[in-house]
Amino acid sequence: MAASCPLPMTPDLPTLYAKLRGLLRFLTDALCISNAHTVDFYTESVWQELVDLPPETVLTVLRKAAPETGLAEGRPLLDAERGAGFTHLPKIFCETSQKLLSVESFALAAKQYSVQNLGVCTSVEQLFIALRGDKQRVGKNVKAVEFMNTKKSHEVQAMSELICSVADYCGVRQVIDVGSGKGYLSSFLFLKYGFKVYGIDSSNTNTHGAKERNRKLKKHWKQYPTQSRVDVSGLALNMAEETKVQKEINYKTDFENMCGHSPLNQESMSTSEFLPGLSGSIISGISHQMENLHAQPLEKEHLFFDSAFSLTDLLPINAVELTSSQTHDREMTRTNKGRRKVTSKSSESNLYSPLTSVITADSELQDIIKDLEDCLLVGLHTCGDLSPNTLRIFTSKPEVKGLCSVGCCYHLLSEEFENQQECTQEKWGFPMCHYLKEERWCCGRNARMSACLALERVAVGQGLPTESLFYRAVLQDIIKDYYGITRCDRHVGKIYSKCSSFLDYVRMSLKKLGLDESKLPEKVIMDYYEKYKPRMNELEAFNMLKVVLAPCIETLILLDRLCYLKEQEDVAWAALVKLFDPVKSPRCYAVVALKKQQ
Repeated sequence: MAASCPLPMTPDLPTLYAKLRGLLRFLTDALCISNAHTVDFYTESVWQELVDLPPETVLTVLRKAAPETGLAEGRPLLDAERGAGFTHLPKIFCETSQKLLSVESFALAAKQYSVQNLGVCTSVEQLFIALRGDKQRVGKNVKAVEFMNTKKSHEVQAMSELICSVADYCGVRQVIDVGSGKGYLSSFLFLKYGFKVYGIDSSNTNTHGAKERNRKLKKHWKQYPTQSRVDVSGLALNMAEETKVQKEINYKTDFENMCGHSPLNQESMSTSEFLPGLSGSIISGISHQMENLHAQPLEKEHLFFDSAFSLTDLLPINAVELTSSQTHDREMTRTNKGRRKVTSKSSESNLYSPLTSVITADSELQDIIKDLEDCLLVGLHTCGDLSPNTLRIFTSKPEVKGLCSVGCCYHLLSEEFENQQECTQEKWGFPMCHYLKEERWCCGRNARMSACLALERVAVGQGLPTESLFYRAVLQDIIKDYYGITRCDRHVGKIYSKCSSFLDYVRMSLKKLGLDESKLPEKVIMDYYEKYKPRMNELEAFNMLKVVLAPCIETLILLDRLCYLKEQEDVAWAALVKLFDPVKSPRCYAVVALKKQQ
C-alpha cells in the first residue's frame, strides 16, 4: 500500500455502539410511524392512533423555517455524548399513548440522528487525499455520447474514481462488480482505467445486455480521438443538459411501492412508471391532476411547499450539491496513464467478462472466476441481501483486499427478528452486527421501505404522489366495507396515471382485483370520496413525517454494516462515505473497507 498520508480516522466500535443506543431510543417510539402502511391509513385510523396533533400543525411546522423551531439555524438537539449514549431527548411522544406530541422535537431528533449529523461519515475528499494525495475534487459530469443517463453517469464516474484510488492503494488490478446489472460500472472501469473486471449478475438477460453494450462501447472507444480518451469528458456516457436532470431521475422507491406493489425492476423502469401523475397542492384542494409533472418547471409544481418552505433545514450543511458544474475534473495520474498503455497492448476481450451467477454469503469466488487473484469487491446499488452478502464475502475471502459497496432496496432485506416462525436461514440481511443481534432489533418491511424515501429530493421541491395514495387508501375502505376484504394478495398496481377520476380509478382497480364492480353504484363510490376528501391533509402530513424519519432508518442500516466490518479482526479500516449527490442518487452512501496486510 502506498498512500501519501494516513487514512482518515473513523469512529471506533464503542463510539458507534453509543450512537446506536441513542438512535434506538428514538426509533423505539418513532418506528411505528414508518411501519404504518399507507394503504390502511383510513381503515385503521392511522392518524388518530399515532399522532396527537392536527394535521395543519404538522404541515405548518414542516413548511416554515422559523428561528424558534430550531430548523432554520440547525440548532443541535443533543448537546453531548456521555458514556452509554446521548443526553435525554425533549418530550416527543406521549409516555402512555405513544402518540406524537411535538413535531418540532421530532424533526430535530430525526435531523440529529442522520448519518452526517451523527459524525460517523468520512469525507470523500479526505479519503482521496489519503489514498492518492490529490486534493482536487473528483467526479465532474462528462459530455455526451449515448450509453448512460445523467443519474447513472453521475454514480458511475464518482464510484469509479474511488474504486481506482482504492485499487491503487491496495495494489490490485482485478475488480469484481457484484450485481453488475447492465454493466455500466464494469465497462467504465475496463475502458477508462484498464482494470480486469468481472461483472457478476444473477440475470442472464442483464449479462447478455452487458456483453452487447460493452461491444458497442469498445467500438466507440476505438473510434474516439486519442486526446479525448485522456480527458474524462471523452468517456462514452449519455449526458443530458442540466435542465433535464429532474426528468432523468428514477424514483426507485416512491410511495407507490408502499401501497402493496410488487418489487420493481430497478434498471428498466422509467420515471413515469415509478411516479405517476401527481395532484396539485393538497392545501388548496385537488383542483386538477398533474399528469405531466416532469414536463413542467419544478418550481411551479411544489406539492407541499411554497417559496417560504425550507425542508432543507432538516438536512446537514452541504448535503445537496447545487449543480454538477461545481465539481471539477482532475488530471490523470501517471498510474492511470500507465494502465492505458497496458490496456492498448493487451487483449481487450479478456479484460471485461460479464458472468451470470447468484451470489450468496457462501459463494466461492474461485468457482465463478477461474483466474481469481487479489482483487477489489465492488457493488453499485446492490439490491436487498446482496449488499450484506457482499460484505460477508469481503471478510471471508483472503483474495479480496478492498471493498466499495453502495446498497439499495432496503425493503428487500431479510430480517432475522421480523417473523418469529422457525426458519433455517442462518445469514440475514439485517441485523449484521453483534450489538443489534443482542438487542434482537427489528425494523419491519414498511419501515425499511420508508428508509428508501428521499428527503433531499422532497426538500428541493420534488413532491410525493399524495393523490394516488389517497385514492388507494379510500379504495381500501371501500373494499373492506363492501367485499369484506382486509388483506389482499393481489395488487392494484400503477393504474392511477391511466385514470381520469376517482370513479374511474375504483372501477379499474376492482376489475384488476377480480371483484364485482356492479355492487357499487357511482353514488356510493363518490360518497366515499367526499367523506375522506377533507381528511386528505392527514395523509399528506403523515407522509411528510415518514419522509423526515427516513434518514434515521437508513442510518440504522448503514451503522449496522459499518459495525459489522469493525467487528472483524482482519479488517484494517472501514468507513461510510457520502459518494453521490443525494438529489440525483438518494442512496448515496458507500461502505468502504480495507483488509489488513498479511
